[in-house]
Amino acid sequence: MEEKLRSQGWFGRPGKDGFIYRAWMKNQGIPPGEFEGKPVIGICNTWSELTPCNAHFRELAQSVKNGIYEAGGFPVEFPVMSLGETLIKPTAMLYRNLVSMDVEESIRANPLDGVVLLCGCDKTTPSLVMGACSVDLPTLVVSGGPMLTGRYRGKQIGTSDVWHFTEEFRIGKMSQEQFTEAEACMARSRGHCAVMGTASTMACMVEALGLSLPGNAAIPAADSRRKVLAQLSGNRMVTLVKEQLKISRILTRQAFENAIITNSSIGGSTNFILHLLAIAGRLGVNLDIGDFDRLSATVPLIANIQPSGEFFMEDFYYAGGLPAVMRELGSRLHLDCITVNGRTLGQNLKDAECYDRNVIASVDAPFSTLHGMAVLQGNLCVHGAVIKPSAATPQLMQHSGKAVVFDHIEDYKARIDDPELEVEESDILVLRNVGPKGYPGMPEVGNMGLPKKLLEKGVRDMVRISDGRMSGTGFGTCVLHVSPEAADGGTIAIVRTGDRITLDVKGRRLTLELSDAEIAARKKSWEGSFKAATRGYVSLYQQHVQQAHLGADLDFLVGGSGSLVTRDSH
Repeated sequence: MEEKLRSQGWFGRPGKDGFIYRAWMKNQGIPPGEFEGKPVIGICNTWSELTPCNAHFRELAQSVKNGIYEAGGFPVEFPVMSLGETLIKPTAMLYRNLVSMDVEESIRANPLDGVVLLCGCDKTTPSLVMGACSVDLPTLVVSGGPMLTGRYRGKQIGTSDVWHFTEEFRIGKMSQEQFTEAEACMARSRGHCAVMGTASTMACMVEALGLSLPGNAAIPAADSRRKVLAQLSGNRMVTLVKEQLKISRILTRQAFENAIITNSSIGGSTNFILHLLAIAGRLGVNLDIGDFDRLSATVPLIANIQPSGEFFMEDFYYAGGLPAVMRELGSRLHLDCITVNGRTLGQNLKDAECYDRNVIASVDAPFSTLHGMAVLQGNLCVHGAVIKPSAATPQLMQHSGKAVVFDHIEDYKARIDDPELEVEESDILVLRNVGPKGYPGMPEVGNMGLPKKLLEKGVRDMVRISDGRMSGTGFGTCVLHVSPEAADGGTIAIVRTGDRITLDVKGRRLTLELSDAEIAARKKSWEGSFKAATRGYVSLYQQHVQQAHLGADLDFLVGGSGSLVTRDSH
């Protein structure tokens, strides 16, 4: 092997230093031959019983190890902090950047030549990729896979149905017994959400970027082929190290464009924007929020998957998965981009087929003419805001209404079901102080539930605006990621109940119908209610988190430090 393995800076040393590095590893029963020039492959595992979507990762890691051994490598599994979207408080997004630091330092500090990232639940994927990018070793991603489709009383269900069930429960159309029954019927197998939520969007993102083997995104977690892919990934990882195909060589500007175009075609989560911007920032790739709108504007929605469509990730896999979608996109993509299997994207897609046009439509006859993503500008969102038209109500894409303002999430919860709340169907709900700094962590509350009094009248959608996020499994006419956020002095901070707001998705505008002078006067007299934490990671986060239009990374984490360890204590 021409280039010396990085791990030999530990295990290949003579004398006391090498003795120490090898001896303590040998207490695990490792034969001496494992240390003699074999590529050391780290398996970065986000297994945790507190992250239910990733609870099968011990098995998956073993499959990766089998592949590494088979190819002549030396696998070492290590844990990092795991982010379970359903359990962690106040929001998993608060800790995405912390996990990326854990990943970066764990990779750099240890004798690793390359790394396989095991990720599934929403924030585990971007946090692991962000950390790996800052070190820039050969890297490959294995996703955990989606759950099998849920079944409830003869109907197929998934995570998106939680929002439907909740509204029915709130107005008494669904009993507590039925609600409890649906819980077991929805999450009936290992894996992450069965719809095109953020977890599946992230799995599609890494495949579209070229960071995983073809087919990674959609194989159900319970399908034996998920283990096969994991073993093949471990096998390929050894060769990836020998070829020194680093992550920076794969994640080019063209690869990011491929991911954006693909995401629009599948109706992926709005969280995709935040995470891809943060990943690009770690590599110094010039990407901004306007690129998402420009590259998505003419891309047809061809994946008929909830929440934008009808079917589920299991159906998506059987219909051909992401390779079938990307082959359909064809020349819209940069087909000469290199991927982790050493082949170009075009070579990987050459034999991809679609087996069900009800699930994956053609570009010429798309599932929907609504775009998967739109970026808005205007005086209410000076640095931008996002909306997912494919999951919204077409009649509300051009709408003007009176603002009904909630100052924070507790204010919203206290008043939304109050029969005395002054609100009409044509009004626009505004929730602020739920952005990166203000909450802190930017929770998924942007698709706020509608007022109970309107639900009882049959209203099922309204325009909703916030500086927070929305679950990728959610839907509705929700304007999200308003930047700057209220806690940072954005215009959303000075909106008052009764002000008129105009949403014009076609024109890409979000406007507070006030004069510039009135807006300036209100901002001058504005006294923010933002309270900064005084200690620990949360204090660090609030001091350094960037706004949504920059990806909400910490400012001092942008870029990378590489793989060199500059000090050696032995």
